[in-house]
Amino acid sequence: MKARKRFVVIAYDITKTRTRNRVVKKVLKYGGRINLSVFECMLTDSQLGRLQDEIAGLIDTATDQIAYYTLCVDCFAKILYQPEHKRTREISSTDIF
Repeated sequence: MKARKRFVVIAYDITKTRTRNRVVKKVLKYGGRINLSVFECMLTDSQLGRLQDEIAGLIDTATDQIAYYTLCVDCFAKILYQPEHKRTREISSTDIF
């Protein structure tokens, strides 16, 4: 049985360039960048947990913040981009289920 994946938008506010670069490198292993500090990822629960743990070990909790937005399948299907652009990686329904 294939692990169920969720669509997660990850955004960050990180003060130090070195830390920011390390976080970006971690997140890019799991998804694609859609903005300077925003990423789209298709993750299993274990991948999300592992990524959150790895990032927690890198950031300064006094000054940095990471936000994880999990979107349902219906919400994912309604994402609009302005201007339109091609996703960083094509995501099919088999990625979600």
